[in-house]
Amino acid sequence: MDLEKPPAQQPPDGCLVVAIRVPVRIVTLVVVLPVRMVWDALVVAGRFLDDTVLRPLGRALLWLGRAVFVWPFVALWRWVLVPVGRALAWLGNVLIVAPCGWLYRYVLTPVGHAIAWVGRGIAAGLGWVYARVLTPVGHGIMWVLKGVGAVLAAVGIGVFTAVTWLLRYLLVVPATWLYEWVIAPVGRAIVWCANGLLWLVRMILTGIGMALYWTCRILFVLPALALWRWVLVPVGHVLAVVGREIGAALGHAWRVAGHISLAVGRFLVTLLRWIFVEPVRWAYARVLTPVGHVIRDAVLRPVGEALRAAGRAARQALASARDSVRQARADVRRMLFGEPRQPRATVRREPAAADTRTLGSSTTALTKD
Repeated sequence: MDLEKPPAQQPPDGCLVVAIRVPVRIVTLVVVLPVRMVWDALVVAGRFLDDTVLRPLGRALLWLGRAVFVWPFVALWRWVLVPVGRALAWLGNVLIVAPCGWLYRYVLTPVGHAIAWVGRGIAAGLGWVYARVLTPVGHGIMWVLKGVGAVLAAVGIGVFTAVTWLLRYLLVVPATWLYEWVIAPVGRAIVWCANGLLWLVRMILTGIGMALYWTCRILFVLPALALWRWVLVPVGHVLAVVGREIGAALGHAWRVAGHISLAVGRFLVTLLRWIFVEPVRWAYARVLTPVGHVIRDAVLRPVGEALRAAGRAARQALASARDSVRQARADVRRMLFGEPRQPRATVRREPAAADTRTLGSSTTALTKD
């Protein structure tokens, strides 16, 4: 059993496709080849220009921009604005913040405490007046208002009941009778007549619409459908085949032109290498390198050895002069201030770091030998 999926088989091309394909590909190759070679030449020139001119120029412009715009502002910020800001902050703290803090602490806070104490006294007095005077008066007024409200509610209920009975038997009952026996039958008759008129108009409009539909279908739709099916679709198929072949020919010609351009480029690179690079490399390897070795061995190395010897002699002279100056400074200090005081030796009860304890030795005060 074959587990691999067979490749999809394309339908064979017709004679029209084969007849169009070969001349189209030849013409497109002739047209595309110069364009591809010019494109490859422009790409190579652009890469060379980018590597040799644009990148160094960009780095130089970047360094120049930093030197002209960034570094002066950094120096201005670091050495001018920051110290000035710190000085202004110190002055603001000394001239504004500290006096304001003193004013708040020693003036506004005591005044606020006094105002709060007075406010608490006034609040206590108002609370006593509310609890002892206003509350009993309010309770009495509410009791009187509740009695008056009860009387008014009883009167209102009686009046409302009488008005409701009069409205029911003088307005509602006659209006209901008039609606059921006069208005409703007349409305039903009007609705039935309107429905009949609408049905008649709908039937007339339906007949007119069907006539217009079949007229437009016979005069416009069927000819347009025949034109689309028997003229436009075959022409579109031909144009699609031509367009597809032109696109495929352009792609094929672009790839072939790429291979040709690559071969031409390699030939030119090889020619330039054998004309310029190989002679320069041969001259460097056969002429300049031996000459450079001779100059290095005969001139540069002896000069370097002589310079290193002179440097060593100068360093030794400087070291001896430094030792002489140090010794003279020590002698002068000894003549002026005397010998330096030596540290006094102290008796240690513990053994030295190098000595170790044994079974026969002891370091305590009672058992020490």
